[in-house]
Amino acid sequence: MSMFALGTRLSKKVATTAAAVMVVTGLAVVAACGEAPAPSASSTSSSVNPDLDTAAYTKIIDGGETADSATVEGNAWAKAVKDAGVLKVGGTKTSTLFSLQSTSDNQVRGFDAGLSQLLAKYIIGKSNTELTVVDSSTRESVLQNGTVNSVFATYSITDERKQKIDFAGPYYVSQQAILVKKSTNDISGVKDLDGKKVGVQAGSTGPDVVKENAPKATVQEFQTDDEITQALRQGRIDAYVVDQTLLLGDVVKNPNDFKIVGEPFGDKDPYGIGLPKGSDAAEFVNAWLKKIEADGTWAKLWKVAIGDRTGVTEVPTPPSIE
Repeated sequence: MSMFALGTRLSKKVATTAAAVMVVTGLAVVAACGEAPAPSASSTSSSVNPDLDTAAYTKIIDGGETADSATVEGNAWAKAVKDAGVLKVGGTKTSTLFSLQSTSDNQVRGFDAGLSQLLAKYIIGKSNTELTVVDSSTRESVLQNGTVNSVFATYSITDERKQKIDFAGPYYVSQQAILVKKSTNDISGVKDLDGKKVGVQAGSTGPDVVKENAPKATVQEFQTDDEITQALRQGRIDAYVVDQTLLLGDVVKNPNDFKIVGEPFGDKDPYGIGLPKGSDAAEFVNAWLKKIEADGTWAKLWKVAIGDRTGVTEVPTPPSIE
């Protein structure tokens, strides 16, 4: 399984955003089915750029494979997508590394966004996607009411959610981590959250994880990442707990404001692609995921969307698909 853990040592030379992203040189990579030690200097780079290389990203999407007609026609879900000429996706526009809308051309790019665009290319022959913005409390409902036919949104696979929707994957694995203001010195790990006000996303796994690991913490639920980071910046909460991959994006975006402290904790959190319950979509999407992992497309997208922007040069092994 792949996991990204940001260490507590932060660069003291924060003059520009690019330099500030050196905070991620403490990142630890965990490969599928086994843990690797924290990366040495050979697996990280001090020369990083938080901006996504749009030319390299576009080349990956445009180079994505297109399925033959028989493969698509043999799957009812995929055929419906192709007939519509667009893959309707539930996702976000504000996740720095996974799905972020550009202020220059309004295009949404990132690891999740790229996967959705590659899937559209595979089915339709073009990377045509239509994005409906979701948060952690609406991801099931947009699939259930037919607003979208897929959800790519750092979407944790849980037994409770499986009662309502189907999942393909997992395609990525994370754990929970802690974000605090850069000036905070009294929180260095999960045990320090007891007695503190901790922000979490409503509908996420965060509330249960905090209650289990820091039962004396006061949990406050918010709808979006932006709402929680604003509350943290204003001192209305003391810490923010969510998947470490999302927090890494917050640090890249706000290197002078926030830091990640302590080790990742809680159960390993597999991300899946949400699909309509009872459809034949999961079989089709899982077969496609295996293809892009085997041919190196998954790794190329990870490198451009995450690795190059955080200074991590060691590409993780994708998790085993269920």
